[in-house]
Amino acid sequence: MSTPAATIPSLAYSGTISGILESKAESTLAGDPSLKSETSSVIEKLPWDGYLEADIPDKTQGKVMRDFRHLVLTIYHRLFGVVFASNLAILIALLVYGVNSQRLGLITVANIFVAILMRQDYVVNAFFYVFTSVPPSWPLWFRLLMARVYHLGGIHSGAAVSGTVWLAALAGQGTKELVRGEQISVATVTITWIILVFLVGIILFALPAFRVKSHDTFERIHRFMGWTATAMVWAQVVLLTNDWRGDASLGYALVHSAPMWLMFIITASLALPWSRLRKVPVRAVILSDHAVRLFVNYKVFGFHPRPVPGSFSRISLDPLHEWHAFANVPVPGTDEFSLVVSQAGDWTKELIQNPPKEIWFRGTPVAGVLRVNIMFRRVVFVATGSGIGPIAPCLFEKRQPSRLLWTGANILKTFGDDLVNAVKEAEPDACIYDTRVHGRPDMVKLTYKMVQDFNAEAVVVISNEPLTRKVVYGLMSRGIPAFGAIWDS
Repeated sequence: MSTPAATIPSLAYSGTISGILESKAESTLAGDPSLKSETSSVIEKLPWDGYLEADIPDKTQGKVMRDFRHLVLTIYHRLFGVVFASNLAILIALLVYGVNSQRLGLITVANIFVAILMRQDYVVNAFFYVFTSVPPSWPLWFRLLMARVYHLGGIHSGAAVSGTVWLAALAGQGTKELVRGEQISVATVTITWIILVFLVGIILFALPAFRVKSHDTFERIHRFMGWTATAMVWAQVVLLTNDWRGDASLGYALVHSAPMWLMFIITASLALPWSRLRKVPVRAVILSDHAVRLFVNYKVFGFHPRPVPGSFSRISLDPLHEWHAFANVPVPGTDEFSLVVSQAGDWTKELIQNPPKEIWFRGTPVAGVLRVNIMFRRVVFVATGSGIGPIAPCLFEKRQPSRLLWTGANILKTFGDDLVNAVKEAEPDACIYDTRVHGRPDMVKLTYKMVQDFNAEAVVVISNEPLTRKVVYGLMSRGIPAFGAIWDS
């Protein structure tokens, strides 16, 4: 059921003078005339006053070296490079010393196995659990390295591209063996070439240039072409095993075939999230014309775990065609968690205008970049607009001292009193910056000022892609540890 958010005329709260003034300014903006007389009786001082005049150090290193280090030589790209270079070296060695189609088939399936498992929900959560278990008392340099766990997509893409290269080698070797009249069959070679076309197509549509512009199309192609390719790889494994079984029966050869057992695990990995597909009731609270908050009782999922701060869930109205990920916001003291959905396209616009009574969930809550915050003693969170959704549960958890910088247009009007009040209660010194009143801030300078004032160990940024990259780069290039989504495939 859709319920309008409650209207509270004032957000004033007890706290610092800057906090009172900030809340007073916002309340006046919301239309509370009772605060106008107070405004003239005090000298207004906002938390961000003077940040533009404050000194900020120059970026370290020269531009070429700096860009190479922070834009090219990211952990994601390093992982991709290690996986791909290792595979390429092995492939070259085997081609030089000689290799048959059976061996190439095994290595191809092994790479596909790694690529798929590195995107499996439970595997991702396991990596996050292990890496973020590093205590905050450990050396900062080690924690910073472990916190890059969200770059593990580099292993996924590295193995996927490597598997495609191995498959191309298999197609070429299989064709050569067929021409020579060796034991490989026409059916095996034919299906190998067809699978290769599918995998090349999946990779091309996953490139950032296409994925960003047509994300829904990318998801459908990735899903349906991926499922089709998986079915064909099953057939290829059986055919290739039959070609090389010698005097053994096909059943015996399959039982002793490593690719077949890898395919069992691959198939189970792909099926597992869909086995957790649920259509569950939701309670919608309309925050504004631009945002809605969906409440869900996590117990309706059975053995579904309670979502933790820094995790996200995938929801859909049409489970075969379109999925969208939103951060889980646990509701303290209840069995509910919520998802804050703000307008960012046709799908979210329709969801806000016509909130559903039921919605589809798939898989399990998955850890994301924000989960790394638990590794640091003092953290500055930076959110723009609906970026508060993922950050709010981290504030509510109060695991460590933190500060919040939240910028956006008409924040109170857009996200409602309940959410804004809850954020302020959890973080009384939050810096909530209304861009409609104060204009667009220099996010790098403002964040740097907060880091210095708060003596933070790290910054976590949740925003759109251009601003996230700008802030993370601007801080990292000045020696401030910063983390943000990387929009990998």
